[in-house]
Amino acid sequence: MAAASRNLISHLRILLSSTVSETQFRTFSACSSQVEELRTRIIEGKPGIMTPNSKRTGAIAVKCGMTALWDKWGERVPITILWLDDNIVSQVKTPEKEGISALQIGCAHKKEKHLTKPEVGHFRAQGVPMKRKLKEFPVTEDALLPVGTSISVNHFVPGQYVDVAGITRGKGFQGGMKRWGFSGMPASHGASLSHRSIGSTGQRDAPGKVFKGRKMPGRMGGVQRTVKNVWVYKIDPARNLMWVKGQVPGAEGNFVFIKDSVYKKPDISTLPFPTYFAAENEDQADLEPLVADLGDTDPFMAAD
Repeated sequence: MAAASRNLISHLRILLSSTVSETQFRTFSACSSQVEELRTRIIEGKPGIMTPNSKRTGAIAVKCGMTALWDKWGERVPITILWLDDNIVSQVKTPEKEGISALQIGCAHKKEKHLTKPEVGHFRAQGVPMKRKLKEFPVTEDALLPVGTSISVNHFVPGQYVDVAGITRGKGFQGGMKRWGFSGMPASHGASLSHRSIGSTGQRDAPGKVFKGRKMPGRMGGVQRTVKNVWVYKIDPARNLMWVKGQVPGAEGNFVFIKDSVYKKPDISTLPFPTYFAAENEDQADLEPLVADLGDTDPFMAAD
């Protein structure tokens, strides 16, 4: 009787374990299929509706230099010209695969022999041309674009504000007067070979050291800085050029990174979202330059 009971219990344990394992396998298979579907989801490049929480991608431009223009009211406008040299989406990062939502943008062409093997492998894996400069821009999920999508100057609208980041001009090793704007020491009596000296840098025996962060001579420039709230004055879709008001960091020929302004947010109803998609029969060479709306009131007459 005891042997029969033990056999019955063992059979029940085998049946329960097989049922549980089969249920776990089905659950694991279902989860795996869902994850695979998310990883292989297709991102379509089509116009969408921008919300107040949406965040578009930025673009990479080459600083061409500065000039000046006169607007229709006769006011002189200092201008920096930026060239968006063949910007395309070179990689898409999704929350399911990389854990973030971002787009990698590539700018300008570069020969394969001038790239490292890891860089060549990256471009070949994505199926995009070799690019000279790459930059990753965080975006919201509704602003994702497929690989190979072109980002033209029409991505921005004249009259909006943008933030422009770049590497400032390197000035080398400079003194305190040029680097920090110090007034210097007396220029005549009582100053012996210390006219441009920074003066005292600390106290006496207590604390007996120079505190960290003291403004002193050193290397100036060559660091990344962002100029915020830069006004877009004009765009030229035929040449992919953008005119912005004022100065931006960097020397002529340097790369700068442009994105929608954080503080002076543009009107979402005027922005192409997630980017500008050209019509099938549209020829970029035939598009006319677009200038920001300056209003109907003469600022010089309004001042009087």
